[in-house]
Parts: sequence; C-alpha cells; structure tokens
Amino acid sequence: MNRPILRARSIRKQYETGNNLRLEVLKGIDLDIRQAEIVAVTGPSGVGKSTLLHILGALDRPTAGEVFLDDRNVFSLGDEPLARFRNLKIGFVFQFHHLLPEFTALENVAMPALIARRKPQDVFPAARRLLDEIGLAERTGHKPRELSGGEQQRIAFARALVNDPVLVLADEPSGNLDLANSQSLHRMMWDMVRRNKKTFVVVTHNPELAGMADRVIDLYDGRIKNQTCAKLNKLA
Repeated sequence: MNRPILRARSIRKQYETGNNLRLEVLKGIDLDIRQAEIVAVTGPSGVGKSTLLHILGALDRPTAGEVFLDDRNVFSLGDEPLARFRNLKIGFVFQFHHLLPEFTALENVAMPALIARRKPQDVFPAARRLLDEIGLAERTGHKPRELSGGEQQRIAFARALVNDPVLVLADEPSGNLDLANSQSLHRMMWDMVRRNKKTFVVVTHNPELAGMADRVIDLYDGRIKNQTCAKLNKLA
C-alpha cells in the first residue's frame, strides 16, 4: 500500500456571518490520501467540499487542525514560504479555467514554472510536451479567446502539471462544459494522472467522474459521511 502523501487532522473551518454569529462549514475532518491515489469528493451543495479542497491545497487556512503534505506541516509556514511551497507542490484546476487572456496557450501552461523561477529554456519545452500530451500541440500560439471551452480547460489542466506537483486538486473541472467536452476532459485527465502516477483529488457532482476514482468521499453537514471504493471505472 502506498504511503499517505497528504494527511489532514481535525480540520475545522468557521466563518463570521455578522451579529457575532459563526457558520461552521467543516466540523472535524480526518483524511489520508495516498500517493498516486485518485479521490473524488462528493455531496450536496453547501456541505464544504470546495472549502475542504481549498484547505487541502493551502489556499485557505483552517480555523483548527493540521494538514501535512509530503511530510511538511503546511500551515506551520508563513505566507510567503507557503505560497512558494504551494506553487511547487500543488497543481490546481478550477471550474472556470482562469487563463490569462493576454498570454498564449504555451505561456499560460508555463506560467507556474516561470513564477517558480525555473529557467525558460527548461520550462517551455516541458510546456510544449504537456500541450502535445493533451492533444493541443497546434494551439501553442493561440490565446484563450481563440480556443473552445474544452480546449481552455485542457490547458488549465496542463498548467496544473507543469511544476510536476505531488498533488493535483480539481474543483468541478467539467462543471462549465457540455456533455461531450466533459467526457473528453474526464478521459484526458484520468489518462494523464494515472500515466504520471499523480495524486489527484477532485470535487464533483458528476457521478460518472466520481465513479472513475479509486475512492469516493461523501461529505454531509461538514463531516465525512462515508468513504467507498468506486465500482464504476468505465474509462480507466
């Protein structure tokens, strides 16, 4: 059995709602995710799925609890070291691709590596290889407005991989796509994360996408309701 690459312990998250009231979104989450495991997080809207993903990815700090990624206590880091750690260790894909409109597909994929101050002569060939792997080698010079929604989301996924992260997180990555583009994106993502042995956590309402995972974690009322090994694995 692969070792846990990520460990979350007693994760709680509260938000101030005014009038001295607090909304507790996460109510004590304990979670281990193993190296090269693909995990889907499901549950009704408003149960804390995205909040959990943001904390696992160090985009938000918990009210209480700890997250260990690659044996590092993530929230023991100050803001600047945490930002560097996040950039190098974690890749993100969101429902809306958040590509930079003034840059080409190649430049968008390369951006996290350039921010990490890797050498351009190393970064751009790696970005080209990723674009080739996702079937968009002929779109390197195109800007986001010249690409379809499905192509933009593929580029966002390639961008998440450019720094060779130990963990890839996706929040409803196909939620803004039609059925055909969603299925194509799912196949591409699963093929790449399995081939590259990436640890992958995806928040989704899509039962087909969840069913492709190694494990499904169902959240309800800020807690883990149950965890199951996915039976549906049609596209793996």
